[in-house]
Amino acid sequence: MPDQQPAPARHLALDRLARAAYSLSAADSRLRGRATRTPGALSLTHARALRALADNGPLPIGQLAAATETTGAATTQLVNGLAAAGYVTRERPEGDKRSVLVTLTDTGRARHAERQTALAQALDTALAHLDTQALEATTDALRHLATIYDQL
Repeated sequence: MPDQQPAPARHLALDRLARAAYSLSAADSRLRGRATRTPGALSLTHARALRALADNGPLPIGQLAAATETTGAATTQLVNGLAAAGYVTRERPEGDKRSVLVTLTDTGRARHAERQTALAQALDTALAHLDTQALEATTDALRHLATIYDQL
C-alpha cells in the first residue's frame, strides 16, 4: 500500500495556507489594537455586532453573543464600548428586569453601512482576479479554518 503522506507540492501549499492563517490572525490582533486606541475604529467583533443588529434588529445580550460568536461576558464589554461610541443603546424590556435589549442607533447604523461599503470595496479590489467560483472556494476554506481554530 502506498504511503499516504501528502505530495511535496500539497505539503508546501498547506504550509503556505497555515502561514497565511497566522497572518490573518495577526492582522485581526492589530485591528483590535487600533480599535482600542483610535476613536471610530472598529474591530471585526465590533463590526460583527453592528451587522447582527442591522440584520436582526434589537437583540438581548445572549442572542447578540451567539450572533457575534463570543461569550456573554465579552459581549457585555463589547456593548459597553459600542454604547460609549453612541452606536447602540441598552434597554431593559418592560416586565423583565434581568434582560438587556441592545438596539442599533442611527449613528451605529450609519457606521455599519460605512464599514460594510469599505469592506465590500476592499474585497472587490483585492480579489478582483478571482472569479465567483474561486471566491466561493475561498469562503469555504475560511469557514474550514474557523472550524480548525475552534478545535485547536
